[in-house]
Amino acid sequence: MRKLILAAALLSASVSAAQAETIRVGMSGGYFPFTFVKQDKLQGFEVDFINAVAEQTGDEVEFITMSFSGLVGALESRRIDTIANQITVTPEREAKFAFSQPYVIDGAQVVVKKGNESEITGPESLKGRSVAVNLGSNFEQLLRELPYSDEIDIRTYESNLEQDTALGRVDAFVMDRVSASQVIRETPLPLALAGQPFSEIRNALPFRNDDEGNALRDRIDAAITILKENGKLTEISQKWFGTDITH
Repeated sequence: MRKLILAAALLSASVSAAQAETIRVGMSGGYFPFTFVKQDKLQGFEVDFINAVAEQTGDEVEFITMSFSGLVGALESRRIDTIANQITVTPEREAKFAFSQPYVIDGAQVVVKKGNESEITGPESLKGRSVAVNLGSNFEQLLRELPYSDEIDIRTYESNLEQDTALGRVDAFVMDRVSASQVIRETPLPLALAGQPFSEIRNALPFRNDDEGNALRDRIDAAITILKENGKLTEISQKWFGTDITH
């Protein structure tokens, strides 16, 4: 009987190994503290999160970094299988992609040069102002949906929007509240939060909306449920943010 149990265990391990896949995960590698490179090592909340997911699914992970604006195209052209870069769920994106359940809940935050937070106190104060957003991010869309968006000079950036705001080249930038707080905490730039977050954001992993993509989404979604229930996702959040941003 012991030999039969051992044989069954070996067979199970063999089948799991045979079924294991390499999940190609795209990210920018330039979105602190979610995904960034330090001392030549890719790290951050997203990296730990995906590695924890892979531990549950039994898959290998290949991280592929590229500019943020190229990630969606890479997913559509099958160069990657999903994107771990705080992708916000929107009706337009849901029409194109199959999303996992949200694993980060956040809000859009206006950030200004320190000292200007009494003049710019939130999105209503952006009328007549120049505002930077990351190219291809959801924050550009959020700004353009404001009823007075034609009064805002929206400028898209591949990088360095924080520096240009601190130097006064633009009046403000908009990104998620958590990242903005971390930038202010971790960099010497004279920046400050301006008002309260103005829109709830639910971030999730997008997959191609076909049989293969949906199957991968379902497998990863089950893993995310386990990580939420066993506290691992909260643990990862506490490590990077000192608070739980996953609910």
